[in-house]
Amino acid sequence: MEPDADNEVKPRRKGIYLLPNLLTTGCLFSGFYAIVAAIDKHFAPAGMAVFIAMIFDTLDGRIARLTHTESAFGKEYDSLADMVSFGLAPAIVAYQWGVVRIAEYGHEWGHFGWLACFFYAVTAALRLARFNARAASADKRYFEGLPSPSAAANVAGFVWASSQWHEPGLGGLIAAFTVTAVAGALMVSGFGYPSFKQFKLDRRVRFVSLLLVVLIVVLIAVVLNATGPPTLLLAIFGTYALSAPVIWLFRRLRRHRRISA
Repeated sequence: MEPDADNEVKPRRKGIYLLPNLLTTGCLFSGFYAIVAAIDKHFAPAGMAVFIAMIFDTLDGRIARLTHTESAFGKEYDSLADMVSFGLAPAIVAYQWGVVRIAEYGHEWGHFGWLACFFYAVTAALRLARFNARAASADKRYFEGLPSPSAAANVAGFVWASSQWHEPGLGGLIAAFTVTAVAGALMVSGFGYPSFKQFKLDRRVRFVSLLLVVLIVVLIAVVLNATGPPTLLLAIFGTYALSAPVIWLFRRLRRHRRISA
């Protein structure tokens, strides 16, 4: 007796979801473009490209969840694209912008420069590996360590804002690799950063919250008009990066005062 054709289990078709992976490819392309632009000494476009990569990285995951097209392939591809765009690209952009020039002030400074950039690349890889390993059990409300896109935004924002410095001097060069190294250290730290994944636009909020949002928008508009996009973005992501260490330090000091009292 031949099996009923309708009851046969059809083999699952192999393939990938197009839309979310196209967005991930956009993230990867932006990171690659940032590297090429930095090599060609076009540092403002290089900095902007990292922020464009952040937009693609935000969209690919959200689109995949909204369209129910999440897949193991997409997660692996996204992680590899993140390593290029938020790990290698910011390190190379920072190195090309000015950290390489620090060698003019002595070989020791040169060693500090490229080591800071390599340190950033390593910590980005460790941060992504830790995130992937603990994704299933991690608290969705917080990130453990500074997210790699936010770390990349600090480095790229600094380079973009400082791209008009033709001769940054030793102070500017030290600031460049300090920002790069600190961003890397925060990625592998144990500080908790809010993920904002639980934030929903369709829920009710207090009237004071609406006023606060309006004030923030007005403040952003004023700063944007006064300084321009790169300085504003650097201020936003710099504040986010420093928020967790500052809160941790404040709590430690308050606890110490209570024990002393």
